[in-house]
Amino acid sequence: MAMPTFFVFLIFFISLLVPNLVSSSAVRDPELVVDEVHKSINASRRNLAYLSCGSGNPIDDCWRCDPSWESNRQRLADCAIGFGKDAMGGKNGRIYVVTDAGDDDPVNPRPGTLRHAVIQDEPLWIIFKGDMVITLKQELVMNSFKTIDGRGASVHISGGPCLTIHYVSNIIIHGINIHDCQPGGNTIIRDSPQHAGHWTPSDGDGVSIFASKNIWVDHCSLSNCHDGLIDVIHGSTAVTISNNYMTHHDKVMLLGHSDSYTQDKDMQVTVAFNHFGEGLVQRMPRCRHGYFHVVNNDYTHWEMYAIGGSANPTINSQGNRFLAPDDGSKKEVTKHEDAPESEWRSWNWRSEGDLMLNGAFFRQSGAGASSTYARASSLSARPSSLVGAITVNAGALNCRRGSRC
Repeated sequence: MAMPTFFVFLIFFISLLVPNLVSSSAVRDPELVVDEVHKSINASRRNLAYLSCGSGNPIDDCWRCDPSWESNRQRLADCAIGFGKDAMGGKNGRIYVVTDAGDDDPVNPRPGTLRHAVIQDEPLWIIFKGDMVITLKQELVMNSFKTIDGRGASVHISGGPCLTIHYVSNIIIHGINIHDCQPGGNTIIRDSPQHAGHWTPSDGDGVSIFASKNIWVDHCSLSNCHDGLIDVIHGSTAVTISNNYMTHHDKVMLLGHSDSYTQDKDMQVTVAFNHFGEGLVQRMPRCRHGYFHVVNNDYTHWEMYAIGGSANPTINSQGNRFLAPDDGSKKEVTKHEDAPESEWRSWNWRSEGDLMLNGAFFRQSGAGASSTYARASSLSARPSSLVGAITVNAGALNCRRGSRC
C-alpha cells in the first residue's frame, strides 16, 4: 500500500532537520536543502521567545541565558542579525569535535584537526574538546556550511596564518581568540576532500572574507595581526561582524577591495555591538563602494580615525558611542580618503543618534536620501546610552559547560 503523500513529505522534512535520522554514509548536497532550512530558521525566528538577560543585545538575549546551551548549540544560528542574518553555518549538520591542535600537513590534514573539519563538503558544527592554541602552518581555507564554535573552551588561533573564507557561503565564526596572525601561502593547500591547489601568498589577516556571502563573525577577540583583523573584499556581501573585541592593531577592518574594484558596489556589511578598544589606529571600518551599517558599537580609542572610506560608499552610523582620546590623537571620527572635498561631499555618510564624547565629531556628507540609507540599514539601532551594556561582553565569552554563558 502506497504511503500517503503527507507522510512522505513529513519524513523528508524531519530528515532535513534531524540529519542523524538518515544514513550517515550519504552526504546531502547543502545547496539542495538550503532554501528549506532557511524557511525553517525564519519560522523559528518568528516564533522565538527570547531568553532575555536584560542586556539589550538581541543576539545575546537570543541564546546566552539558556543553561542548556551546550546541548542546543545550533540555536545560535537562529540568532544572527543584520545583513549576515541568513548565515546558517553548519545548521542541521553533525557535530565535529576538534581533538587535535596540530596542523602538520595542509594537504593531507589529520582527522580530528580543525583543518580536517573545515574542508569537508557536508555541513558541520565544529566544536573543541578542550582549551587549545592552534598555530596554523598555512592559512585555514574553509568550505561552505561550517560553524566554528569555540564556546566551552579557550581556543586561540595565533602565531601563523589564520582564517580564509574564499568563494564560499554560510560560515559562522564564534567565540575564537584570533591574534598574531602572519602571512602564509605560496604553497599547496587542500580546500575540499577532492581538491588541493596552489595558493598565492596571504596578507596575514585575522579573517579574510573573499568573494563570499552569508558570513557571520561573532564574539571573537582579535588583535595584533600582520595586515587587517577582518577584511571583506572582492564582491563579498551579506556579512555581519558583531560582538567582537578588537585591540592593539593598526588597520583594523577593510570593507571593499580597492577604489577600482566596482564589483563591491553591491556589498552589504553590518558592524554591530563591537568594542573597538585600546591600541587601535584606523579603519573601524574603512569602506569602499557598498552599503555599511555601523550600529551600537563602542569606540574607546583611535589614533588616526574611526570610520573612513573612499569610492563613494554609503555609511549609516547609528547609536554608536565615540570617546575621543586624551593623548593628542584625532578627535574627528571620520576620514574621507583619497578624494578632494568637491568629490566626497556628495558621499552619503550619516550620523544618527551617535554619542560624541571628549570632543569627538563626525563629519557628515551627502544628501542623505532615505532610499539610499534604507539599503544601508539592517537592524533597529538601540539608544547610544545603552552601548555600554550592549557591548560589555564583547569578545570571546568564558562559557563553561553546565552553566549559563
